[in-house]
Amino acid sequence: MNLMRRALLGTLWAMLGWRPASAKESGPDSGEETIQAEASSVTPRHVLCFLGKDRDLGHLSDAASQAIRDFASGFSIDEDYSQAEPDDRMSRSFDVCWDRVEPEAWGSADEKAVADHQSVLYILGPSMAQAETVTVSMLALRLVERLIGAGAVAVKGESAGIAHGLDRWRELIRQGAEAQKAADRLAEQRIGRLAFAKRPLSGRGYLESVGFHLVGLPDVYVPDAAGSERQIVAIMDAVADEIAERGLEPTLSARRASLSFNSTYEVDEFKFNPYGIVRLGG
Repeated sequence: MNLMRRALLGTLWAMLGWRPASAKESGPDSGEETIQAEASSVTPRHVLCFLGKDRDLGHLSDAASQAIRDFASGFSIDEDYSQAEPDDRMSRSFDVCWDRVEPEAWGSADEKAVADHQSVLYILGPSMAQAETVTVSMLALRLVERLIGAGAVAVKGESAGIAHGLDRWRELIRQGAEAQKAADRLAEQRIGRLAFAKRPLSGRGYLESVGFHLVGLPDVYVPDAAGSERQIVAIMDAVADEIAERGLEPTLSARRASLSFNSTYEVDEFKFNPYGIVRLGG
């Protein structure tokens, strides 16, 4: 299925509050070995959505084209789904995608900007090998910076269904620039995860992350009985940091966790994590 079509369908599924009927559930007959084998050929990609304030896409598309020439090699404008007119699904889509973890991650001005938008620009990132994910995600963050500067009024990462207000995007951009200046790879990975991944999502007995593959990490599923949503988000983030710092196997052992490839998303869906899912025990 076309990448942008999958992205848009994923947004619609989120808006409607359900997952695809073909999504897989954990179980002994789920064919996990087959899924793992298929996962090895999957490479993640960023899909970015930018909203403009007028019906002339020129400012945003020109800025994007220049950024691609300057530093964002491999990114491209999606000509099929970008449009110089408003999309009446955007208010509802952003409503389900706003980051609800970071305090004041968006405000009334951001909601109004989405409601009043007049154009939509989609940008596709390159397919990323695991070793390239952090570097490319930092480029994606720089691309967000460039387009905000060119007049984008709202930004959403479609690959995990995450949106931040412009002030929050600017703060993430600042943190990313500082991490790059310090050549702090772990900080870059964490900032990329906070920028482009979504958490927590409700699953069957778990709260889940989605999008950690965009920085080369497995997603983390925590039993919903482990605490409040904020406590569980803190666990998710701690586990992701531990994997980045110590490695996967030591983290699985210390956390008494397991690695699964039995995802709620199909292998050809953009939210599928080819690096698996770390499932913590109850």
